[in-house]
Amino acid sequence: MATTDRHATTLALAHALSAAERGLAVIPLSRSKLPALRSPHHDDPRPTPCHGECGRLGHGVYDASTDPRRIRALFAAAPWATGYGIACGLPPHHLIGVDLDTKSGADASAALRALALRHLFTIPDTVVVTTPSGGRHIWLAGPADAVVPNSAGRLAPGIDIRGAGGYLVGPGSRTEHGVYGTVAGTSGLPPAPCPPALLRLLAPTPREHHPTAARPHGNPPPGGDRGADAQRGEGLVQFVLAAHEGQRNTRLFWAACRAYENGLGELLGPRLTDAAVRVGLTEREARSTIASAARLTGYA
Repeated sequence: MATTDRHATTLALAHALSAAERGLAVIPLSRSKLPALRSPHHDDPRPTPCHGECGRLGHGVYDASTDPRRIRALFAAAPWATGYGIACGLPPHHLIGVDLDTKSGADASAALRALALRHLFTIPDTVVVTTPSGGRHIWLAGPADAVVPNSAGRLAPGIDIRGAGGYLVGPGSRTEHGVYGTVAGTSGLPPAPCPPALLRLLAPTPREHHPTAARPHGNPPPGGDRGADAQRGEGLVQFVLAAHEGQRNTRLFWAACRAYENGLGELLGPRLTDAAVRVGLTEREARSTIASAARLTGYA
């Protein structure tokens, strides 16, 4: 491994250990921002859901820990790691990440300000992480009795939410596109409590949230309107088919997120892949994008 990579790994481990001292559970990340350790079930002919019960490393956010010995073991198993992820939704902070993205072309910061005015809340002083693309991650603390799901663009275009089962790229991480940092004066702050009005927007209604533990991935919720699900699914496929060059991947990702959030992910996966290929993506690109949507929404 190159000297620069070893240096990046050493720095990432140091930052991860520092975050753990603040009660933040961490995992090593590769330059692609994905968990650095491959799933031990990757080559299983019929993989079964496992959140680390097998005792091996490689279960993504479920490997996250605040134990320095565990963290060092994770990084030792992934010497190519150049960053670290911070697991959301875990005690003591029950972290919620508000990701203001710039890659979609939307003004996510303006959209958040508009939501704050409409719903009468303000974002308190808290940790704000800067991304290489010019975006920002706002860290908020959630209550112990609220489960905030991951979502992409549900609040407004360009605003993604990292909640239970998700993770945030930690400041100091080096990725393919640059280094994550913090806004001056915020790095030493604790995650501020999420404003109640914003929390109400983030917490799912019973119809919206279909926990993965309650049913197999992709199955419609019991008693669901199958006709409505079919219509919604067709709409998502058509949304991808209408994509022009430069928006194909973004549209596919958005549609896949909506599919998983509505319990249609596995059902629609092949159709969304086919639609993406028809508008110019390769099958590998399409599958990778859909897998990213599954991870973000907590269905991977």
